[in-house]
Amino acid sequence: MISKYDLQKISEFVWQVPQAYRADMRAPARIYADQELLDDALQDKSIEQLINTATLPGIVKYAIAMPDIHQGYGAPVGGVFATATRDGVISPGAVGYDINCGVRVLASQIDAAEIQPHLKNLATTLYRNCPSGVGVSGSVNLYGDDLDDILNRGADWTLERGYARMEDLPRTEEYGRIPYADATQVSHKAKERGRDQLGTLGAGNHFIEIDRVAKIYDAEAARVLDLFENQVVVQIHCGSRGLGHQVCQDYVDQFQRVVKEYNIILPDRELVAAPFTSPEGQAYVGAMGAAANFAFANRQVLAFHIRRSFADVLKGHVNDFHLHQVYDIAHNMAKVEEHDVDGETIQVLVHRKGATRAFGPNSPVLPDDLKEIGQPVLIPGSMGTMSFILCGTAGSMAQTFGSCCHGAGRVWSRHRAKKEIRGDKLRAEMQERGIEVRAGSMSGLAEEAPQAYKDVSRVVQVVEDAGIGKIVARLEPLAVIKG
Repeated sequence: MISKYDLQKISEFVWQVPQAYRADMRAPARIYADQELLDDALQDKSIEQLINTATLPGIVKYAIAMPDIHQGYGAPVGGVFATATRDGVISPGAVGYDINCGVRVLASQIDAAEIQPHLKNLATTLYRNCPSGVGVSGSVNLYGDDLDDILNRGADWTLERGYARMEDLPRTEEYGRIPYADATQVSHKAKERGRDQLGTLGAGNHFIEIDRVAKIYDAEAARVLDLFENQVVVQIHCGSRGLGHQVCQDYVDQFQRVVKEYNIILPDRELVAAPFTSPEGQAYVGAMGAAANFAFANRQVLAFHIRRSFADVLKGHVNDFHLHQVYDIAHNMAKVEEHDVDGETIQVLVHRKGATRAFGPNSPVLPDDLKEIGQPVLIPGSMGTMSFILCGTAGSMAQTFGSCCHGAGRVWSRHRAKKEIRGDKLRAEMQERGIEVRAGSMSGLAEEAPQAYKDVSRVVQVVEDAGIGKIVARLEPLAVIKG
């Protein structure tokens, strides 16, 4: 296994595995971390997995590990790399199983003190209106070509059906619609897994959380996003559910059969890939885009249910119970973008697995009202701890293909967490701290114990100190809803 002594120190928060470390590497591998987070990363196989991504055909500049990196399937969670579209590959394992697992933040005009008398009722109502758990069905009935329409059009479908507001879409990455999505590339099995899951939360690390804004760090960015201290906000963290998982599995299996035809030599078969321009690569691109659109629609329907829950509980008790969308951000995606590589702007395919886009100010993909501050970046912490809102920077564009971390990052496996933590005890501890908890599974709760994760404040501090993100606000939980 690699050790700290194999790394070159590039700067206080950047470490590098040189290309010469292994004969099959086509580029160096870089890790963003402080000393403690680096030690955490060296405890599992995540750095070896990062090195493996640096062997993929067409990779440019270097493979990148965010400070929340941990071991995943094939590629590490928290891994970023770009391949040239003309001769590079695309890898489903380097995108992830939960395609477009992402985070949405809605914000109210309510002070946290106003909501306290209604918090228990609000948590219960959210738990009832937002189905959670493994295999749970949602309340949206799809007929005829509805599912294909969602897969092709994403949030546009939810707008037409009354689940979205017009102003939600510009505050969603890609405006909630991946244009190259192709429902015909999604298998019947994947569609059947997702057909009844629109507007559902799922299980694992997915959650809905009522938070208060505990601190504002950047007053100007907070003004643009309409954030203020002690404000009540809501986070949604979920993705493409069983549909996205099946899309990934389908194409991992298919790529395993064709990888030899393209003479791609892999250090790990989980990192299976196909040329981006190949028929198989383009089929996966269409299916991945469709799964991403399903995830955008899923979070939009959940936002609809959250808004009606706030109305049901708070109408007549607070002056303004409405929720505006701060932003919706995706991780677990591969996107065609233009970036500077060795002084030349070229088209690349950026894989972000457990990492988010973090484009800086004046990016043409952002709506006009966000251009001055850069793309919002939403970073949930471990359950019951703090979360952060950041913005992308010019530094992220220069260093990380406009990318940032996506969360705290695991340090314990789910098995170890369940072995060492009792879910009922954890729930009682959170309740004692004034955090309402609604969960369908105590073992699922134990899996997400704070002890199982890195300190998110260290993660985002590295991001800011390295210049790839700017901290705007810190959030602290009032209620947690999980499967």
